[in-house]
Amino acid sequence: MKNTAQPLLEEYQLGDLTLKNRVVMASLTRGRATNAGLVPTPLMAEYYAQRASAGLILSEGTWVSAKSIGFINVPGIYTQEQVEGWKLVTQAVHANGGLIFSQLGHVGSVSHPDFFGGELPAGPSAINPQTRSFTPDGFKDSLTPREFTVAEIKQTIQDYKQAAKNAKEAGFDGVEIHAQVGMLIPQFLSLATNQRTDAYGGSIENRARIIFEILDAILEVWDSTRVAIKFTPVALSHVGIITPDEETIPIFQYILRKLSEYNLAYLQIVGPAEDLTGTPVAILQDDYFSHFRRNYRGRLMVNLGFTQESGNAIVREGTADLVSFGTPFIANPDLVERFQHNLPLAEGNQETYYTGGENGYADYPRALYNGAMAQSD
Repeated sequence: MKNTAQPLLEEYQLGDLTLKNRVVMASLTRGRATNAGLVPTPLMAEYYAQRASAGLILSEGTWVSAKSIGFINVPGIYTQEQVEGWKLVTQAVHANGGLIFSQLGHVGSVSHPDFFGGELPAGPSAINPQTRSFTPDGFKDSLTPREFTVAEIKQTIQDYKQAAKNAKEAGFDGVEIHAQVGMLIPQFLSLATNQRTDAYGGSIENRARIIFEILDAILEVWDSTRVAIKFTPVALSHVGIITPDEETIPIFQYILRKLSEYNLAYLQIVGPAEDLTGTPVAILQDDYFSHFRRNYRGRLMVNLGFTQESGNAIVREGTADLVSFGTPFIANPDLVERFQHNLPLAEGNQETYYTGGENGYADYPRALYNGAMAQSD
C-alpha cells in the first residue's frame, strides 16, 4: 500500500521477506552482555522485542570468534551458549511480529592485548591504526598488531561462515556483514593499514578480496537475499589513520560493481558526518548517497542521523529503499508508531548508552496517543 505522505511507512519486499515498513533499527552497541561468556540475556530479548514494530531490526555488532573481540560487554555468536541466548532474542522479536538480522563483526587491529591474555591482536599489516579500544580497564590506545598470515585470513573467513551458520540456528532472518570503519574489512581496504604484498594487498582487487571471500563463504549458508553488508566509505575523525585517500572512490566503485552481481538483501551505506571539502572525496559532498545509488544496482539502505522528515524525503526521491535509524530507537521503542502519529521523540540518556543494565535500556516508555499506550502491530 502506497503512503505518499510517509513513504517510510510503506510495506517493502526484501527478497522473500515482507517488511512492515521501511524504518530499520540500526545496529547499536549497548554493552549489556555483562557475563563472562558474552551471552545475550533475557533483558536483551526484552529490549529488542520492544522495538519489533520496525520493518527490520539489525542486531548490535556481534563477534564472529573469540579473536574478533575489541570492546567490552558485546555479545558473540561463536559458542553454543551464545546461540541459545540469541534464540531468546529472535523468538521474542518474532513473537512481536518483527524481523531481525544478525550483524557479524571483527575488529582486527583495533583490539587490544587485554582481550587476548596479553597477545597482540592481528591486522592486515603490522601498522598501528592509532585509535582506541574499550577494554575492561577503560579506553586504551591501540598498539602495533601482528600481521595476519594467509592461513589466519582463511580461518577468519571460516569464522564468518560458522557465525552465519550459528545465526541461522539462532533463528535470525538474515545476516549483515559489519564493514564499517573501525572494523577488520576497512583495514584491508585502506592504503594506510594494508601494505601487504600478497594476494590480499597492493591492488584494489587484492585489498577488496576478503570482502568477496567472506560473502562467498556465507552464501554457502544463506540465500543471497538474506545477506547484507554495511560500509562507512567516508569517515574523517575518531577513526585513527583510516581516512579517505586517492583510492577511496575507485575502490568503492570496484566493490559496488562486484556487489551488484550478488543480489544481496541490501547494501547499507553510512554517510559522512563532516564537511568533505578539501578531502580526496570532496566530489561526494553534494551528491553522496546518489553516488552509491548510481554505482550499485541492488537495494540501498542509508544511515546518517536521518529524521522522520529527511528519511521520508530520501525514500520519496528514490535515492534509498530503506532508512536505518540508530539513536532515535534508544529512547523510542515505538519509533514507528511515533512516526505514524507525528509525535515528538523522547531523548535518551547518553550516560546509560553503554552501561547500566535495564536502566536506560529496556525502561523507556512508549508514547501515549488517543489516551492509550502505543501498541505494536
